[in-house]
Amino acid sequence: MPKTEVDLPDRIDSDISRLVEQGEFLNREQAYEELLKMGISAYGPAEEPGEEPGENLFDQRVNEQQDPAARQDEPDDDYGF
Repeated sequence: MPKTEVDLPDRIDSDISRLVEQGEFLNREQAYEELLKMGISAYGPAEEPGEEPGENLFDQRVNEQQDPAARQDEPDDDYGF
């Protein structure tokens, strides 16, 4: 596993110590790893809520289109092309 050295402000260091003491993490190493993982995932690609994979606005509009020749409407008395 790669090792990285980071300088943290005292406030963040004390917050991490407090979380470990409260039992949120087993140790400081786990706290660093989990907190970094959560922070990185927050910047990951976001998906639109309720959108299925592969479905987007373009796909919806194409699926909603109807072929005018396939319509079963009542014929109009008006002249049309």
